[in-house]
Amino acid sequence: MQELEKRVKLQFQKLHQLLKDDRAKQFRKNFLDMHFYEQGQFFLTMNASQRKQFYQIMNPDEVGDMFDTLRDDQLDISQLLSEMDLKYASEMLSDMYDDNAADLLEHLDKVEVDRYLTVMAREDANQLRGLLHYDTETAGGLMTTDYVVMQQDVTVQETLKALRKFARTTETIYYIYVIDVNNDLVGVLSLRDLFVHSDKTLLSSIMTHNVISVYVDDEQEEVAQFFRDYEFTSLPVVDHANQLVGVVTVDDAIEVMDNEAQDDYSKLAGVDVDEDDNSPIKSATSRLPWLITLLFLGMITATLISHFETLLSKASILAVFISLITGTAGNAGTQSLAVAVRKLSVENNKGRHITKLLLKELVTGLFIGLATGVTITIVVGIWKHNFVLGFVIGLAMMVAITVANFAGSLIPMLMSKIGFDPAVASGPFISTLSDLTSVLIYFNIASLFMKFFVGM
Repeated sequence: MQELEKRVKLQFQKLHQLLKDDRAKQFRKNFLDMHFYEQGQFFLTMNASQRKQFYQIMNPDEVGDMFDTLRDDQLDISQLLSEMDLKYASEMLSDMYDDNAADLLEHLDKVEVDRYLTVMAREDANQLRGLLHYDTETAGGLMTTDYVVMQQDVTVQETLKALRKFARTTETIYYIYVIDVNNDLVGVLSLRDLFVHSDKTLLSSIMTHNVISVYVDDEQEEVAQFFRDYEFTSLPVVDHANQLVGVVTVDDAIEVMDNEAQDDYSKLAGVDVDEDDNSPIKSATSRLPWLITLLFLGMITATLISHFETLLSKASILAVFISLITGTAGNAGTQSLAVAVRKLSVENNKGRHITKLLLKELVTGLFIGLATGVTITIVVGIWKHNFVLGFVIGLAMMVAITVANFAGSLIPMLMSKIGFDPAVASGPFISTLSDLTSVLIYFNIASLFMKFFVGM
């Protein structure tokens, strides 16, 4: 990996030098020798002046191939397209895969979109308008219209001949989707199926009839789950009349998984983890509301501690162990939260699954709490020469960890049940909430046993 990174870095340096020296022919050759992904990464290193020079050297279709590898959230789409000639930009968008071009256009306002679509060929423009109609976080928003579709009464030979034509413009040709005379999706077959059967075999006799598909308005997380479960490279998208309208490819599913994981992590941390380009003021502004909310929740904990001021004045030793108990319980609650959010994202979160997970986390909390409690009982007993005090600390820790573990799984499940994203029950929130419950548990247990260890 390091060797590859070193080689790519040297390539980038050479390309920048070729641009600087205005050696267009050599730049073009070296650039096209790179993988599309590497081309895209090099493009991200160029400034506006270099990009202007770049557009004069490269053709729109070559730039389109490169743009297909770039994530739309890496780019200032409006700025980049405005740097190109209108006809050049429209040709580039036409040469991209439909779903990727639609992703770029979604970042523009309606007037800008119309400027580019009106210059395109009518068929290309209509396909993009159709994709832009769908919600971006549904199967329709992910799908491409670049796929191979054949009638069920054609032969293997006819299909192979058609594939030669499709291969240049279609994003994926590994699967061939089969429709009937009413355009209903009735089957699917792979390239392997074509190669192992004779030329005159009809597709209807070799296709798989049990086609797994998704509806055009299915949520993108559900679509990604199909790729995770079935290991598809593409997945057909149908409307509610079972008519084939598009295909979602595995690269888009991977991007959804990546975005969802990043979104969940951001919510668990209570911060946007993708804020590299934000100014310090903007970053602080985005984080403050959550922190202020937790501050007030923390004030409740502080008020609760002050309520037990008399107890602390009689047994000041109890103050030493407050942070130990609250911190350990908070960590346990955050661990349980992470497990619950993950389970909810990959499993059916209804009925016995919720009950099973809650019981598991409750028992897990008891085991962790018991082990931790026994350990701290021995440590405090030896350290302070007071095993009654050690027992109080150990018992409080065991109960606090058990409650925090249970709450860490229960809260995201309740949120999921009422329609909220369970990841919103972030780590800082669970940790602060467990502080509150731990303090309450700790001082109430200490109150019950105080007469046994005060003055010992």
